[in-house]
Amino acid sequence: MRINRLLGAAIAASVVLASQATYAADRTVIQNKGSDTLLSVAQAWAEAYPEVNPNVSIAISGGGSGTGIAGVINGTVDIANASRQMKAKEIESAKSKGHTPVEFVVGYDALAVFVHKDNPVTSLSLEQLAQIFGRAGKATKWSDLGITVPGCSDKMVVVSRQNNSGTYAYFKDAVLKTAAEKNLIPKGSFRQGTLDMHGSKDVVELIEKTPCAIGYSGLAYASDHVGLLCISEETGGACINPSVATASDRSYPIARPLFMYTDGEPQGEIKAYLDWILSDAGQCIVVKTGYAPAKEVSCS
Repeated sequence: MRINRLLGAAIAASVVLASQATYAADRTVIQNKGSDTLLSVAQAWAEAYPEVNPNVSIAISGGGSGTGIAGVINGTVDIANASRQMKAKEIESAKSKGHTPVEFVVGYDALAVFVHKDNPVTSLSLEQLAQIFGRAGKATKWSDLGITVPGCSDKMVVVSRQNNSGTYAYFKDAVLKTAAEKNLIPKGSFRQGTLDMHGSKDVVELIEKTPCAIGYSGLAYASDHVGLLCISEETGGACINPSVATASDRSYPIARPLFMYTDGEPQGEIKAYLDWILSDAGQCIVVKTGYAPAKEVSCS
């Protein structure tokens, strides 16, 4: 009897394992990599999607827009997340390797500028940001802007992102290169000596602990522990606060689109996933994570 029971248990276990193996074989895994700005919303999409299709799993990883874009170029990811648009030379590189990037705008972000919560500054202009972050910029101390920061020795701690970040690239283009074209700063590149952080969350956490600091990151990483600046186009002009609404209507001076890229027109489960992301359900997750949707939606 004992032998029969053991044999029965072994058969039952084999059936379970076989069933699990079949389920695993039937399960589709979509590799989704790239932008740290998009990481929080990408994770939220991935967590919600099994309710739509339990046979599809989304494998999420960050590393910056450059990492995701490199995956598209080399054909190693299904979907790349990017907080900047692919460059022409990147698209040509992908095509030379037999891959054709296809672009999808999945939301919008207000690129926020953060300071320590004790910093009395509430607004800055794009020119002032260029003087702070740009190479050979004239604002290296808070007193250069007529500001005294409690607990700060006066010298600014300028916090940036690593150069494989789409956030880094967008800020460089929209703020520094634009200022250089207007002859407001001599070069459209970042000043030397910035603290270059790996992720958006790291930027905000450093600023929270550093009275002299100023940095930029995606709006979704804002918290009550840091100051969020109102930004104006011109020094002395009316400023616009970063928000979902001002990112949606692009009235905020440094609002930007957020992208996903696939290798060729998506098919099968990848297409179904992207269609869901761009549906009302997926776009409402964009809103809930602090970004602006790619289209008008009504979310409860």
